[in-house]
Amino acid sequence: MPGHMDFLDLDGLFYSATLLFFIFDPFASVPVFIAMTKSYDEKALVSCANRAILVAALLFVIFVLIGQPLLDMFGITVDGFKVAGGLVLLLMSMEIIFGLNLIRSGDQNVAWVIIATPILTGPGVISTAIILTVQYDPITVLLAGSFSLVTTWLLMRNAHAVTRIVGNQVIDIFSKVVGLLIAAMAIEYIFRGATDWMINNPHSLLGLILGIF
Repeated sequence: MPGHMDFLDLDGLFYSATLLFFIFDPFASVPVFIAMTKSYDEKALVSCANRAILVAALLFVIFVLIGQPLLDMFGITVDGFKVAGGLVLLLMSMEIIFGLNLIRSGDQNVAWVIIATPILTGPGVISTAIILTVQYDPITVLLAGSFSLVTTWLLMRNAHAVTRIVGNQVIDIFSKVVGLLIAAMAIEYIFRGATDWMINNPHSLLGLILGIF
C-alpha cells in the first residue's frame, strides 16, 4: 500500500489538477464553443462536443507521454507552438467578429478540430503538460487533466440549454465579445512565443540581425 500511495502522489494530483483546470479554463472555452456552434442543431452540437473532447484528450495524452521527444523529433519548440496557436486563434477571432470565412468554423467537419486545438489543448496546456511530467508521474498528470476535460465536455454538451436561457441575441452580442477576447489571447500567445524564443535563442537572434544588415 505505501508503494501505491507513492505512485499516486495526492499532493501532486491536487496541484496538477488545479493548475490544468485554470489553463484548460472550461468556463472560458465553452463560450467559444457556443459562438462557433450557434447554428448547429442538438445532434450536431453533441457530435461536435464529443469529437472535440476526444481529440483534445488524445492530444493531451500524447503530449503527457511523449511530448518533449515528439517536439524535438520535428525540431519544434514550445515557443514556436505558441506562435502557431496564436495565429490560428487570431484567424478564428476575425471570423467570429467580422463574419469572415477564414477557417470555416461553420463547417461541422472543421469546427470540432479548431475547438480541440488550439482552444482546448492549446500551447498553454501542452507546455504545462510537458513541464508537469518532469515533476510528477505521467499517470498523475493524466488523472489531473481528465477532471478538466470531463468538466468541459459536460458544459459543451449542454450549450443549447445555455442558449435557450439567455436567448440568441445575447449569444450574438456575447460572441463578438468572445471574439475580441480570443484576439487578445492570440496576440498574447504570439508575443510570448516570439519573446520566449528570442530569450532562449539569443545566438540565433544575433545571426538573424547580422544577416539583415
